[in-house]
Amino acid sequence: MTPAEGHEGLADLFARPFLETLWRRRTHRVSRGATVPAGSMTYRSPHAPHPLTELEEAVLIALTGRTGLTMPDRPFDAPRDGKPIMAKPNMTMAGRTAGSPDNAQGTHFFLINDAGTYFLRRLPPAPDLPLDAEHLIERARQAKVRVLDHRLDVAGGLRDFPAYLDSNGFLSNLPGTTLLFPVVDLSHQYIDALMYLLTQPDGARPTLVDDRNFYRPAGVKKWIANGFLNGALKLPLGALGPLRTQIEADLLLQNLMLSAEAMGLGAWIHASLNPQIALGDPKFSRAYGKMLGFSFVTPRWRLPDVWRWHVPLPKYAAVRSHPVGLTAPDGEPLIEAACPPAHHSMTDAGDAVVRAEFGPGGVYTDKDVRAQDVRRRCPARSRPPAPRTRSPPRGSAAAFPRIRTRSTYPGRGSRSTTWRRSTTRGSSRTG
Repeated sequence: MTPAEGHEGLADLFARPFLETLWRRRTHRVSRGATVPAGSMTYRSPHAPHPLTELEEAVLIALTGRTGLTMPDRPFDAPRDGKPIMAKPNMTMAGRTAGSPDNAQGTHFFLINDAGTYFLRRLPPAPDLPLDAEHLIERARQAKVRVLDHRLDVAGGLRDFPAYLDSNGFLSNLPGTTLLFPVVDLSHQYIDALMYLLTQPDGARPTLVDDRNFYRPAGVKKWIANGFLNGALKLPLGALGPLRTQIEADLLLQNLMLSAEAMGLGAWIHASLNPQIALGDPKFSRAYGKMLGFSFVTPRWRLPDVWRWHVPLPKYAAVRSHPVGLTAPDGEPLIEAACPPAHHSMTDAGDAVVRAEFGPGGVYTDKDVRAQDVRRRCPARSRPPAPRTRSPPRGSAAAFPRIRTRSTYPGRGSRSTTWRRSTTRGSSRTG
């Protein structure tokens, strides 16, 4: 019996040809119960709002989650001289339904429907569980953490800019619809990528400069002087941007869009509720309330902020407020950025990222994970090959120097790089 047998809807979904789904993909903005005033072309849905079923939502939740193990197929020795190389930027070995730069998996999802607003935990992979209705629903229930007992939204009279943009205020986040709202944590990948840059061969390690401070070395003069960094090879911190981490969210949204099409659901990728308002940015909380209730940090204003950040006076300091975490109503930490207050300092945050990869039980030292991968790829082998003994790779906790680059913590003159994501999607029945 196949996983879909016994459920007509799942059977239809599993049988839908991928290329046909891709070819016929279209945006469907109008949900059941909606009205679109357009003069002579005005449309009023003859149907009442019809929320997604628990199984339909469970399928979509599964498409945001982890699906199994993956291993980077990378060389361990430099082809030119045979010396050990880093080649280990991946931050986790759990595979997801969409690719992620360095497998950072910084994308978190919130699910918003008539029953409430939920944070979706990223459950451990369970690749051996059948894709049947019972297991999909059970996994979805495990993933959902209720953070609000109502649909996240602003008051009816405030559905205009900056909360919503143009016609989205009339079509998005309506009764009966389901929203999957991504929030991307850039902080862990930012630290990881900086470390990866610093594992390049001698002469190829760039000098990080602060483009918000007259392109001066970003706290790395010591390593320019001792030759670890190439002083002639300069890399502005601003040029790094979000380090491509946000691409994962785009891929996941496309997966959701295609799957909704295959399920016969109306869906669209769009700018729904303004993310700063949704997260509870203090610049907007007085008018809109706490909303999701993220923790925000506002940097203390200093005179250099005038030319660095164009913040002329202390009373405008909140312009640079940015979110650093979210806690569940019962106190469970749901999102913690790699910066204070989750860590005492940025040095501690950097050390934590290194430990998570190379420390005890880390990504590259967990023998159980490695054994699972070998068994999955090579079932005939009873155990993984013995690891080669060598000195710690460049970039490991034992070999990596503590290079103090500009902090991503606002209290230390940072740039707000921790969170950037505004695209959301809605899914509902059309009509």
